[in-house]
Amino acid sequence: MRVMAQLAMVMNLDKCIGCHTCSVTCKQTWTNRGGVEYAWFNNVETKPGQGYPRRYEDQDEWKGGWALKRGRLKPAAGGRLKKLLNIFANPDLPELDDYYQPWTYDYRNLTEAPLGDDVPTARPVSAVTGAPTEVRYGPNWEDSLGGGPEHAAGDPVVRKLGREVKFSYEQSFMFYLPRICEHCLNPSCVASCPSGAMYKRSEDGIVLVDQDQCRGWRMCVSGCPYKKVYFNHKTGKAEKCTFCYPRLEVGEPTVCAETCVGRLRYIGVMLYDADRVTAAASTPDEQGLYEAQLGVFLDPHDPEVAAAAERAGIPHDWITAARRSPVYELIMRHRVALPLHPEYRTMPMVWYVPPLSPVVDALSGTGFDGEDAGNLFGAIDTLRIPLDYLAGLFTAGDQEPVRLALRRLAAMRSHMRSINLGEPHDPRGPSRVGMTAESIESMYRLLAVAKYADRYVIPTSGIGRAHDLEGIATTCSLDTYGGPGMLDGRTELFTWRDDERPSGLFPTLPGKG
Repeated sequence: MRVMAQLAMVMNLDKCIGCHTCSVTCKQTWTNRGGVEYAWFNNVETKPGQGYPRRYEDQDEWKGGWALKRGRLKPAAGGRLKKLLNIFANPDLPELDDYYQPWTYDYRNLTEAPLGDDVPTARPVSAVTGAPTEVRYGPNWEDSLGGGPEHAAGDPVVRKLGREVKFSYEQSFMFYLPRICEHCLNPSCVASCPSGAMYKRSEDGIVLVDQDQCRGWRMCVSGCPYKKVYFNHKTGKAEKCTFCYPRLEVGEPTVCAETCVGRLRYIGVMLYDADRVTAAASTPDEQGLYEAQLGVFLDPHDPEVAAAAERAGIPHDWITAARRSPVYELIMRHRVALPLHPEYRTMPMVWYVPPLSPVVDALSGTGFDGEDAGNLFGAIDTLRIPLDYLAGLFTAGDQEPVRLALRRLAAMRSHMRSINLGEPHDPRGPSRVGMTAESIESMYRLLAVAKYADRYVIPTSGIGRAHDLEGIATTCSLDTYGGPGMLDGRTELFTWRDDERPSGLFPTLPGKG
């Protein structure tokens, strides 16, 4: 057993209102500069929908993640020879239009237009080239329109269902899906990088890019099945979500979590056995990957695990944080958080509590009590958000884990309503989903009323090791020329003469072919 620690995140989709505050604050912090105008380390998608970049979930086209060949994991994009042949013209690389043509508006025309009979307008212009452009797509293009037939029909998950999904107005459905880098246990982006610039930090599991080592081959972009690695066409370097590691090192949550209006994000430590990762990711049946990943995680309350963690050099406060981790509670104890597309075999570490919200209103509209446990359980399989669609997102098509999570959420609603109304609660409700009244109430406190310190349990051992971590943080910092300037006192480490400034390999983001 080789114990390692990983900082992970869980998002409760029942609480996301699609306000995009997380996206805006992340953009301002990390990518508010030239070269990455199109890049959103955090974006909020409307599902069903094509996502950002468009149809990124279609790995038949993009060849991201891992493929299992003869019992061994291989990058789906191909081996070294194929990468060498495609190194200057990668056919699996999204074009700029697959993301969107970032634009601003010609406001000068409004302020400087001469007097005339016509009202001046601010035309959209490309933020990359400065030329006039037409607005055709964006990172939240399908916002609140995902349930419509035009957008939902192009969703790769919908197409894989193998049946017709009804998108008439009265039967349409939608929910919001915030996405960041998954900081996977088995990251295919790291394996795809020819220069070794992409790496996974051993102390906290965060996947980063060494800006000095990166040569701009962009294989990491195509290798990531979630398409959360971006190419900076000004610096010629790859960039991605950093999980806000400078904040985490001092015990603060990520910017997206800190500013989340719905308080739907949880950050905590997961202990896992690194020796089991490859075997778990190599599980032959895709629908067994969820359970296989659960088998990789270790119980921090187990004395043997704690002793092995200390022998592996994991600080004591990390072990303590793992015991208080809200992420561990939601993933392992309550089993209501699920991974996004485990079939990519990357072992993602950003998990989601599936949405249940529409069921209560739907039942109430039929004249039945929408909070009654019996009614809720019976309605799980007939939700407006189809169970098989959620399974296609979170469990590679296996409906049972999704059904269990939704039933437990339904049992929590029913149980807590009886308590709030002073009614005698039915002990059969929690037992029908394999829980007790105490565990139901514990889950309620975490999902509904958890305070700041309960949602973000982040060890602060980085403070004591600040000097050691400084060198690591410098190599992967985005605070290069034109960088976001997030870290005070780091700018002088990257002072470039005019003839030394890094230049992009291409004037614009390269496309297919």
